[in-house]
Amino acid sequence: GGIDSLEVLHNHTTDKMPRGPKKHLKRVNAPKHWMLDKMGGVFAPRPSAGPHKLRECIPLVILLRNRLKYALTGREVTQILMQRLVAVDGKVRTDQTFPAGFMDVVSIERTNEQYRLLYNVKGRFTLHRIKPEEAGYKLCKVKRAQVGPAGVPFVGTHDGRTIRYPHPDIKVNDTVKVDLASGKIVDSVKFGVGNLAMITGGRNLGRVGIVKHVEKRPGSHTIVTIEDLAGHTCSTRVENVFTIGLGKKALVTLPRGAGVRLTIVEQGAVAARK
Repeated sequence: GGIDSLEVLHNHTTDKMPRGPKKHLKRVNAPKHWMLDKMGGVFAPRPSAGPHKLRECIPLVILLRNRLKYALTGREVTQILMQRLVAVDGKVRTDQTFPAGFMDVVSIERTNEQYRLLYNVKGRFTLHRIKPEEAGYKLCKVKRAQVGPAGVPFVGTHDGRTIRYPHPDIKVNDTVKVDLASGKIVDSVKFGVGNLAMITGGRNLGRVGIVKHVEKRPGSHTIVTIEDLAGHTCSTRVENVFTIGLGKKALVTLPRGAGVRLTIVEQGAVAARK
């Protein structure tokens, strides 16, 4: 009637979970917007822990090899990075799986190029070429605004920054313009009706428009309605809305198409004109 001692021993040895964080990422399981081919190997570069989430970032190896075509292999990417030629947000990064994400400024010293990572209308990361004067700052969405130890107020941003002593008017969901050299806030834009915003998650990822309506649903998600330049409206949760400008004026230059999603018929007409 008692439990067999061998069975107990077996359960002890096999029901053990692996220790620590995962170190691999299968190719098929990699985020779709990296656009890796299914047959190009078994694994994909797993992004390191860093300022952006695993499924909302793009590792430097994919930026340099698959997007910018500066390298043919992962090994070449390592050689480029180890020469300290690539900086993200003004800081040299040598980790080839460093997670670069939305609004990050990637600068390559040797070629004198600066790019800002933005979403295109298809919801994929696009490396938007910017001028050196625009590469000195980035926009950050405020994720939390709190008072820390010793009564020091601070805000936490979407890219993992903690900025102390912000202006008291800055609240959650607002956008702050951060100077990359000093890490200080130089300007801020309130989240609210009438301002320009980009959708950074969900089905309408990458669309840009004016916030028309904010519907608070107690106990549920706040829903924001956005109207783009073509007059199309779409709704999404407030977590997915990133304010990028005051009124119709954006604080950063936008990629081609200015965040207006075309229907398939309109896309066909544009292609025919070309």
